[in-house]
Amino acid sequence: MGAPGRILHIQRYSLHDGPGLRTTVFLKGCPLDCAWCHNPESQDPEPVLVRNEARCVGCGACGEAVEAGDLAGAAGACPTEARALLGRDLTVDEVVEEVLRDRIFFDQSGGGATLSGGEPLLQAGFTADLLGALRARGVHTALDTCGLAPWQDLARAAAEADLVLFDLKHMDDGEHRKWTGAGNGPILANLEALTRAHRHVRIRIPLVPGVNDGDANIEATARFVASLPGIEGLDLLPYHGTGAAKFRRLGRTYLLDALRPPDPARVEDIAGHFRSRGIPAGVNP
Repeated sequence: MGAPGRILHIQRYSLHDGPGLRTTVFLKGCPLDCAWCHNPESQDPEPVLVRNEARCVGCGACGEAVEAGDLAGAAGACPTEARALLGRDLTVDEVVEEVLRDRIFFDQSGGGATLSGGEPLLQAGFTADLLGALRARGVHTALDTCGLAPWQDLARAAAEADLVLFDLKHMDDGEHRKWTGAGNGPILANLEALTRAHRHVRIRIPLVPGVNDGDANIEATARFVASLPGIEGLDLLPYHGTGAAKFRRLGRTYLLDALRPPDPARVEDIAGHFRSRGIPAGVNP
């Protein structure tokens, strides 16, 4: 069924990517470059070579392959498995086969499969085909998206999803561009259109101290969300900083190293502000 997709990782027993126990398929590639990204290895659509400094003994076995651009060879040459190549190509049928191994857990918990990333809509055809194939087999499907994609790609994939998890990062276009590398105009337009077309949309806000947790942005977000035709709910995702080690494995600088998770009381105050505007809001740990 169509061309293969490029997969970063398939994670079993996920608890925070939709209802019940879920198998989350992380796809490669993302149009955003969020400073707090907890999956930075997913941003590049190509396979990436990472290094675990704790395992590296400095033997240099990988050096020649790295210089030649042979990433798979570099990973295979490492005697301590400090090097790893992330990203593999799988067909829809291959992913479905792997996901269906967890059907018993879906059935017992009301769970299913979630497509995340990266950004699944960078591989729009594969994403829609995979969601459709899983749904045809009775699996509850969810699409986790940043919303930066052509509307027709979002609409096609959302039509095959029982639930859409839509990230909303900042209401100010300049601040959104500063922290993610792209403006928010198409994202807001897509979210507005999606809530008119789909009955099951949950908004997810990664709550990052000093970035988007200020009163002005929270109020602007509440006004915008309250104006939408309807959403299933809104989840706050407090910043946790687990992406820092992954940035280092990629040889990249993590700009938010000094940042700490938000105060739980502040997070609950923000959730309460959304609820006061009639928005069903909760905190997703």
